[in-house]
Amino acid sequence: MIQKTPQEIALIKKACEITRDALIHAKSLIREGISTFDIDKSIEKFIIDSGGQTPCKGYMGYPSASCISVNNTIVHGIPSKDIILKNGDIVSVDIVASYKGYCGDATRTYFVGEVSDEVKKLVRVTKECFFKGIENARVGDHIGKISHAIQQHAESNGFSVVRELCGHGIGKKMHEPPEVLNYGKETGGAVIKENMTIAIEPMINMGKKEIALLPDDWTVVTRDGKPSAHYENTVLFTTRGVEVLTLESDDEYYSR
Repeated sequence: MIQKTPQEIALIKKACEITRDALIHAKSLIREGISTFDIDKSIEKFIIDSGGQTPCKGYMGYPSASCISVNNTIVHGIPSKDIILKNGDIVSVDIVASYKGYCGDATRTYFVGEVSDEVKKLVRVTKECFFKGIENARVGDHIGKISHAIQQHAESNGFSVVRELCGHGIGKKMHEPPEVLNYGKETGGAVIKENMTIAIEPMINMGKKEIALLPDDWTVVTRDGKPSAHYENTVLFTTRGVEVLTLESDDEYYSR
């Protein structure tokens, strides 16, 4: 169901709270020398200890509780003991937590030590794309209004938008209708309805937009090998506006 009941929204908000807190926990783990496997195991324990579940684990055979994507990996990086973070890396941590059958979904891209100014700009612009997307989107608009704003901001800063992957509705399932593209016309896509919960997730490449799927059938990378950044929140649309359910309370955009 696209439109959620008040009872469903309450459960989604709790799932989003766990998701947000798990990301804050993940951020505290990011350092040179740690493996993405160890980060994932700590995230899994945190979610379970918080009263949540990890719906990613086992989903269509996916082996881990989170997706951890390093540098030119766009999404669905499988945590591994062999992937050791080093100075200059960027790391996208994508977490879905569920609570009593309802899901929250969010992603952040973090720095490991010192990174280049160009990489800092990529991560900053990717985050800005999310907020540009929701800035003027309201109930009754087409989702394309979000998509178009994301594309315009990314491309005006010299970056490219991944086409094959997109945001989505969220609730009892991780992925529900409607699709939320990160590019397109303002008049495209479904109409935003009251009490709709969706995950908006700009995936922005430093280089070209083309992607490749690795032989594990999960890991998606940039074809040109250049870095990619990912920023995602679960949001609720009401007649009062947009509520970002997975945003840290001390985030600089919190009051927007």
